Amino acid sequence: MKNKNKAIPENLFFILTSLVFVWPILMVIAISLTGEADIASQGYRLIPRHFDFTAYKMVFANPKQIIDAYNVTAFVSIVGTILAVFVQALMAYPLSRTNYPYRKFFTFFIFFTMLFGGGLVPSYILNTQYLKLGNNIFIYILPSLVVGWNIIIMRTFFQGIPVSLVESAHIDGCRDGEIFFRIILPLSKPVFATMALLTLLGKWNDWYTSLIYIRKPELYTLQYLLQRILREAEFVNAMMRDMPGGYAGNQAELPAEGLKFAMAVVATGPMLMIFPFFQKYFAKGLTVGAVKG
Repeated sequence: MKNKNKAIPENLFFILTSLVFVWPILMVIAISLTGEADIASQGYRLIPRHFDFTAYKMVFANPKQIIDAYNVTAFVSIVGTILAVFVQALMAYPLSRTNYPYRKFFTFFIFFTMLFGGGLVPSYILNTQYLKLGNNIFIYILPSLVVGWNIIIMRTFFQGIPVSLVESAHIDGCRDGEIFFRIILPLSKPVFATMALLTLLGKWNDWYTSLIYIRKPELYTLQYLLQRILREAEFVNAMMRDMPGGYAGNQAELPAEGLKFAMAVVATGPMLMIFPFFQKYFAKGLTVGAVKG
């Protein structure tokens, strides 16, 4: 009975803590459903006085464009994440083995790239003039295929796997490729899930690549398209405010404030549904990969 009474405050604490994280999400949804006039006069409210779907109508005014952006973002996020994690794992595993002769050289080389970069102009010239990736969907995938930080994390995690497993597999006649796929991969689910989640979030939220390299609207990512919609709404509102009253007429302003939150809901919704599947691996993979070695 004492244990049950002791557990009540702990449960209450975690319930309140959970509400602290859920509250902003509910506020974002509520504000996205609030009219621009109500936001200006009453501020942000958890329960809108008048529900208004104008912001969502603006976001989905061109359904084909939104669907294309979703398709591009989903393709880039899924394919890019799978390829990136796989390629980085292939590079991290040899670096985790002490018998690899070039281990220190390549580790330093990867670490050096984390400290220094060529900059925007050399990257743009390389990707567009030499690799011919301008206005190409693979610009979202190939240049970011290898991330030095992720390789270091995965290498450190692999170092925590007992060497005796690898040695016994060698004695049984397994080659390095078989050891990697049949022993290392099944034991490394936490770090793979962690790296996959971080890579997935990075690619899902990518808008900068579209800004620099993409000119075809059908290749815009979701984040960049939503940003363009918001900028256009703000531009129209600024033009209407600057026009004389007789020209502006009685037209209401576009819901720029509600539009920001509606875009947040549209953009983050899929990630909120995916995150719980990675959650149980996330903390373990990140902490073990970062602390050991």
